[in-house]
Amino acid sequence: MAKHLLTQQILSGDRIALAKAITLAESSTPAHSKKARQIIDEIIPFAGKSIRIGITGVPGVGKSSFIEALGNYLIDKKKRNVAVLAIDPTSSKSKGSILGDKTRMENLARNENAFIRPSPSSGTQGGVAGTTRESISLCEAAGFNTVLIETVGVGQSETAVHSMVDFMLLLLLPGAGDELQGMKRGIVELADLFAINKADDNLQKAKIAQAAYRQALHLFPPADNGWSPDVLTCSARTGEGIPQIWNKVEEFDKRAHDNHSFLNRRKGQNKLWFRERVIEMALKKFSGNPKVKRKISGLEQKVEAGKISVWSAVQELAKIKF
Repeated sequence: MAKHLLTQQILSGDRIALAKAITLAESSTPAHSKKARQIIDEIIPFAGKSIRIGITGVPGVGKSSFIEALGNYLIDKKKRNVAVLAIDPTSSKSKGSILGDKTRMENLARNENAFIRPSPSSGTQGGVAGTTRESISLCEAAGFNTVLIETVGVGQSETAVHSMVDFMLLLLLPGAGDELQGMKRGIVELADLFAINKADDNLQKAKIAQAAYRQALHLFPPADNGWSPDVLTCSARTGEGIPQIWNKVEEFDKRAHDNHSFLNRRKGQNKLWFRERVIEMALKKFSGNPKVKRKISGLEQKVEAGKISVWSAVQELAKIKF
């Protein structure tokens, strides 16, 4: 089958075509989804040749500023091509999203070796968008060898981003004494590196926080791949500490390739991607069935009126024969 025109353009590095393909992947319109699936199928053999880095942290930690500083450093000093997938939270009321990350990375956005794509989370759990995996593959096929994923912020389901990246970076604030206690254990255990940003504002506080976090990391078991996370300090504003952070990423990447954990992790992520799409497809087919729709309507009224428990209502749906 001949390749879709957008596929050909993406493989040639066309940024406009890349943006269009990501839009198709994010669309809920059946015709758009069909085109997106064709393009994804065609670019898969050309994807996977990047290092994928998830960057997370509490709101206000300076994720966007840090990513701009890191992106510019990688392009200028390491001659890498950088794609940024910035996930913005979607309002549960208006369903709208600010999508302001591109405006917060003005210098990086103007760089011809960078591509920044803000996407709405659209209510997806895990701090990422529902089609982040597809967007990663599209960026890789377009020639980007570094993909940075900025999540919406540390939350209860933030750890989902770990299932689609090679390296996880958790940004922290200096002087946030209670932050260590308040952080979710899951994200702390999954982070491959901790970086205390805005260290230029108060270096002493940053150093104290660095020592405290390093001490706390001893309470966690070592990672399966043998990697021991470290805690560094940095400043997105001055660029201090950015090279050291990248050195850690390179060290991690080399070790992961040497002990084959990189390939094993990618294989596991692809399997999870498949299973997620199977569940998504099954749910759509189930909820779209006319019998189910009619049954749900009546059961909802009974649940609202307190005539039946939610558990019993779900069991009633499970009895429907197709």
